[in-house]
Amino acid sequence: HSLRANRWLHFCGSLTGLFLFIHTLLTGSDKRRLPFCPLIGYGCAWIGHFFVEQNKPASFKYPLYSFTGDWVMVWMMLLGK
Repeated sequence: HSLRANRWLHFCGSLTGLFLFIHTLLTGSDKRRLPFCPLIGYGCAWIGHFFVEQNKPASFKYPLYSFTGDWVMVWMMLLGK
């Protein structure tokens, strides 16, 4: 995550997926949306890794570590770090 563009793709994808998840649950929207929530987050992150940094994301080998790491990074970005 050395490149700013990759961090922003992670940030935007994670928050968009989270907001879609919360919106779907709170508004009673079509529950068929729920599987797309993680796909949005991971999809943006994978674009950042494959096309921006040109490396392989950790989510294939370490999915839980990758998931928690993304949210730590989102939190740090929200704090301005």
